[in-house]
Amino acid sequence: MAQRIEDVMRLCCEVSANQQMKAAVKGSGKGAAVAGGGAFVGGLLAGPVGIAAGGALGGLLGCWMTSGQFKPVPQIIMELPPQQQQKLYSDVMAILGTLDWVDAVQLVTLVMGNATMQQQVAAAVLSYVTKELRAEVRYGD
Repeated sequence: MAQRIEDVMRLCCEVSANQQMKAAVKGSGKGAAVAGGGAFVGGLLAGPVGIAAGGALGGLLGCWMTSGQFKPVPQIIMELPPQQQQKLYSDVMAILGTLDWVDAVQLVTLVMGNATMQQQVAAAVLSYVTKELRAEVRYGD
């Protein structure tokens, strides 16, 4: 069973690499902390007006800090803990159905040779990354 999960993870990596998928898990906690810190410092330095100015500047800084941190989806998939890999495996197996394969190379060849199946696997990976990991996905460089 563990080998089949690894094969499906490799398939997901190949499909997402082929589509040039990159994702950024939103760092909203970090951005909020920076915004709150800016408001606090602004309040200490300039009172009520400083709270507003510090909050605005902190919010902009927090936004800048958390944007643009995109990683290739294949890298994200390979770093998933086992329970998350199991969830992605289940999602993809719902597409593959009773497809039989010997190893990851054969599985990748079978799926990449079938445009419909390739699109369905890509959609499953996209859905998993956006819903389960709450990440923003971009395509291309």
